Amino acid sequence: MKLSAIDIGSNAARLLITEVVKSTDGKPQFNKLNLVRVPLRLGFDVFDQAKISKDREDMFIKTMRAYRDLMDVYDVKYYRACATSAMRDATNSKQIIQKVKKETGIEIHIISGSEEASLIYENHIAENMDKQNSYLYIDVGGGSTELTFFSNNQLVFKESFNIGTIRLLKNQVEEAHWANMKNFIKDKTKGFPNVVAIGSGGNINKVFSLSKKKDGKPLTLELLKDYHKELSSFSVSERMRLYNLREDRADVIVPALAIYINVMRWANTELIFVPKIGLADGLVQSLYAELTSKKLVNV
Repeated sequence: MKLSAIDIGSNAARLLITEVVKSTDGKPQFNKLNLVRVPLRLGFDVFDQAKISKDREDMFIKTMRAYRDLMDVYDVKYYRACATSAMRDATNSKQIIQKVKKETGIEIHIISGSEEASLIYENHIAENMDKQNSYLYIDVGGGSTELTFFSNNQLVFKESFNIGTIRLLKNQVEEAHWANMKNFIKDKTKGFPNVVAIGSGGNINKVFSLSKKKDGKPLTLELLKDYHKELSSFSVSERMRLYNLREDRADVIVPALAIYINVMRWANTELIFVPKIGLADGLVQSLYAELTSKKLVNV
């Protein structure tokens, strides 16, 4: 059974194609067949002008057309397509979604920040980790940051904040926004034992790759601070050259690190695991669970 997820973020749109097979213990195993990322950068329009420009709209539709073709090539029967912060804020998102549906057949759903946090949690990473710890999922995007807190085998809270990398680059985040996030995190994580972070998003994945750490090993807060200081000392073009980064990664990686560092400080955690999961993975997991509950799949 092949499933797909399309994640339309404020910085990039991703297509994940996954094959679900039964493992030896009878549980579903999700094998990644392809992951395509196109830097649409919708947030650069929306967080400035409150709408998506015609040029970017054309790029958006071409991308969805290509994703439709790829899903057909892989014989994908079921998919889910979701859009997040930039599309939530764009005044012309409804018209663009209708146009995409008409031209490609792809139905895009704009999800709330709370839904976004829930979908990232669908990866259930914390449930397979040390039960003595509490786990704070931190997903940093271009338009928002989603936090989900898990302790004693229970979901404690999920929250979304309009603090993202592109919003920071566009000076759209005020001190009051930071203060609101700080107070929320401090209040909601207070009294919980051994808080450990779980990071998702392209920027933390890139930092993990730069660190040369072995898979499964955590990064420390101090290491993130070191990378923030080091990367901040270079221009975007220098980061591209010195760290082999794409431009659409080189400009957002510094504000992303600032968000991870602040969240970890306020949650009083020193370690962050980077399992290389994201919204698209959560979308596939939730889609499979829905199909299974409706008895539409028999994998």
